[in-house]
Amino acid sequence: MASDAVGGILLAGITLYAVFGGADFGGGLWDLLAGTTVRGRAPRTLIDESITPVWEGNHVWLVFDLVIFWTAFPHAFAAVMNTLALPLWLALAGIVLRGSGFAFRKELSHLSLQRAAGATFAFSSLVTPFFMGTVIGAIAAGAVPADATRASLAAWTSPTALLAGFLFVAACGYLAAVYLVGEAVSRGDRAMQAYFTRRAQAAAVVAGALSLGALFELQNSDPLVFDRLTSGRALPFVVVAGVCGLAVFALLAVGWPKGVRGIAALGVAAVVWGWGVAQYPTLLPGTRVTLSNAGAPQATMVAIIVVFIVAVVLVGPSFALLYSLQGRHMLGGGEQVALAAAVPVGYSGQPTAGRHRRQPPVADRAPDDARNHVGSATRTAALGVVTIAAVIRRMRHR
Repeated sequence: MASDAVGGILLAGITLYAVFGGADFGGGLWDLLAGTTVRGRAPRTLIDESITPVWEGNHVWLVFDLVIFWTAFPHAFAAVMNTLALPLWLALAGIVLRGSGFAFRKELSHLSLQRAAGATFAFSSLVTPFFMGTVIGAIAAGAVPADATRASLAAWTSPTALLAGFLFVAACGYLAAVYLVGEAVSRGDRAMQAYFTRRAQAAAVVAGALSLGALFELQNSDPLVFDRLTSGRALPFVVVAGVCGLAVFALLAVGWPKGVRGIAALGVAAVVWGWGVAQYPTLLPGTRVTLSNAGAPQATMVAIIVVFIVAVVLVGPSFALLYSLQGRHMLGGGEQVALAAAVPVGYSGQPTAGRHRRQPPVADRAPDDARNHVGSATRTAALGVVTIAAVIRRMRHR
């Protein structure tokens, strides 16, 4: 059915945001934990150079998910937005503050302001995935009623929701550390490879423990989803996620980082799809809201599928080009940024840069111009998704 296909499209969008956007949020976690100026200079530089070219583009998937959810399943969308309004707003505030801190800490000339912007970026990188996790945990636990008209504190502060929030933070840190291992390898930086290898392994252990905790907590909050994850149709996804986690840990332990980024991404994707398959066809566990009875009219569903195909054809190659250029380190050169000063906590030592930074030559600013074009393109893509959704809504009301 068309509604099932749109449900799959929605889950695919969530997976893309988790795999790509999650790594960006995790970068903020390691920025926060990097330590003082001298000790944290090298990891912060690697984090910044890895995130800068792509962080704006990754939020396109969040816009895509919200637009598809709102357009295709408006009743479920309304219930979630009403019940979980506070964590959703807090997650949105985290996204805005994180982007502001990340962008402004490069432009500010005063040390205290740079540190404040760096702290904003780092702490917001924890806030957003945590509250997004509580939203998913509340939905999985069946805490969102179909006829919700008001916000509920209990819905997203249950043990299942809180465990999911911490799991999201740990998973983001895990992805970021694994990706940064690959980035260090591509640069031939053995010190940073060893640095992020240790953190990737630690994050893998923490994420695995939280995954098991959240899974067994579902036995109390949603026995049906728990049964499907442990002995039903979603069990293969749980197995794949576990095998991927162990494989990444083992490969990093023996010093073989080749391919670990793809394996880590596959493991996180398996978690997302395991959750979706376990809930299917229910949109809101604990209610009678399903993909078929809560969906928009058939014509709207077909239009969404067509738009998705067009988006894959148009946007897919753009993102492939973006990540290809980033993988070749063609988007990160020419930056004259005193990142060492932008530490969130534990500052020690004296800044070596003056109060004012010299503007780099025009030739050195070329990569920045390229990134500005990339950012403009991703913002345009997001605007295009919203515009398409508005057209679909207009079609529905004709």
